[in-house]
Amino acid sequence: MSTILNNDLKQQLVADFQAAESRLNGEAKTAVHQKRREAMQRFETLGFPTVRHEEWKYSNVSNLVKQAFDFNVQSDFGIKDVEALEIPNLQGNILYFINGMYSAELSSIVSPESQLQILNFGRAVKEKPELLASYFAHYANYQDDAFTALNTAFAHDGVVVHVPEGKVVEEPIILRFITDSRSVNAASQPRNLIVVGKNAEVKMAESFRTIGDNGSFTNVVTEIVVEENANVQYYKVQNETEKAYHIGTTQVLQKDKSHFYAVTVTVNGGFVRNNLNIVLDGQYCESFMYGLYFPNGKQHVDNHTLVDHAKPNSYSNELYKGILKDKSTGVFNGKIFVREYASKTNAYQSCRNVVLSDEASMNTKPQLEIYNDDVKCSHGTTTGKLNDEAIFYMRSRGIPKAEAVTLLMYAFCEDVISQIKIEPIREYLSGLIVEKLAQ
Repeated sequence: MSTILNNDLKQQLVADFQAAESRLNGEAKTAVHQKRREAMQRFETLGFPTVRHEEWKYSNVSNLVKQAFDFNVQSDFGIKDVEALEIPNLQGNILYFINGMYSAELSSIVSPESQLQILNFGRAVKEKPELLASYFAHYANYQDDAFTALNTAFAHDGVVVHVPEGKVVEEPIILRFITDSRSVNAASQPRNLIVVGKNAEVKMAESFRTIGDNGSFTNVVTEIVVEENANVQYYKVQNETEKAYHIGTTQVLQKDKSHFYAVTVTVNGGFVRNNLNIVLDGQYCESFMYGLYFPNGKQHVDNHTLVDHAKPNSYSNELYKGILKDKSTGVFNGKIFVREYASKTNAYQSCRNVVLSDEASMNTKPQLEIYNDDVKCSHGTTTGKLNDEAIFYMRSRGIPKAEAVTLLMYAFCEDVISQIKIEPIREYLSGLIVEKLAQ
């Protein structure tokens, strides 16, 4: 039965693509749409993954593809709704996307155009065709990933960000994706392209939030190109509902002497899959990857990371941490590739987890593939319970047990939380995390 439903949804999406294509005029001949068409053909071949696919062994999407979603939900989300979701003291270039569609009315761009060029994806297709032809769908792999293929085929909204060579963007870029499922099961497929020129610097964050009691499905792809000697800080925060499905891919390409710094925090979400893939395609690159997740109830959080050292003399460091409660499940699959010519590579990976319930489970799979002898690489993973001695010590000092457990868990998280360099986001997240840990 699930196979039939799977095929029905696939056929529905193919029909939706054909209908959308029939409404295009000159855009149908653009390089962007040729990529869309190729991606849809690939999606038709791949179909949705099952647990028989090694990359999806622990993350079953059968419940997702059984549901009906509206990919074109009109929302009355407005200024009053924004006020309820604002992060205290957060300033910068704040862009709102409601059910995947950019809202100019709710957004605010404060950086001068000489520092930062921001267009929604639809405008960029018309106004920046050369930029899209050079970068769009060149890095995120739609040949082997069905959800990336699906997103690429339907790439009509989202954002294109270009930081010109030598520019330092002083104010952060905050992309706020709001799924409004108050009326129906809502779905969106935003596509983002971030190009940071040589010697440029930028801080950016992607935030995902669901409102409403119905189901939601977000399938997002973000491609980030970090040119020579550029510096990018990237944060991804998810605080969605128990009925939310989130599948996201962040694909990063680094050039010589570039620096990329990522923190991914999953506070809430029914089914979450985060793919973070970094290709160090230059010498003397540095990559840092931090992750934090707190599934409870029946939540499922899957973090897949890939660091591909394609050139010599580069460094990567990765730390992911999770706290699992109730009947929740977690997955961590971290891969490090060191290519044949990537000598003098330093690559480190660590995943640490605390499981607070006998019914919660954590699946970890660290992987190293090394094709050069002149490297330093290590990986490790641990899964265990809280330290009873530490809890006993705190209780002996008059701290109630519940408070002692929360303090101990927060201390476990601190070395990831502290990596968030945008202070209002760090403070806001700290409050959310303490609240979640105290549940």
